[in-house]
Amino acid sequence: MHTRRNNQLVETRTTKPTLMTRLKGRNANSRTVKTTTTIEPRSAVGHTHHHNTRRSGWGSSTRRNEPVVHHKRHATMGDKVSGAMMKLKGTLTRRPGLKAAGTRRMHGTDGRGSHRVY
Repeated sequence: MHTRRNNQLVETRTTKPTLMTRLKGRNANSRTVKTTTTIEPRSAVGHTHHHNTRRSGWGSSTRRNEPVVHHKRHATMGDKVSGAMMKLKGTLTRRPGLKAAGTRRMHGTDGRGSHRVY
């Protein structure tokens, strides 16, 4: 995201949405503001090293055999009832996917409410 321009480093940051933006909703007219800050370059004394910070996803991971935390939300009573109805419908119509979706809805692991931007 950093670009070199006339021996100065320009960094673009996206600010956090304000309270009014969050109350109005994500598709209101107010958007997040992009700010540009100019950072003075380091002194030219000595040689500076630039390390490649990109890492491949294969083989170099130090985190192994750790449990994956499954995103859960609080399933309401309506979620449990509708999930039970979905399970019943999936059982009667021999659709295992619908039955599994009902189970996920009952347990609160169906992913609803996990796609918020802020």
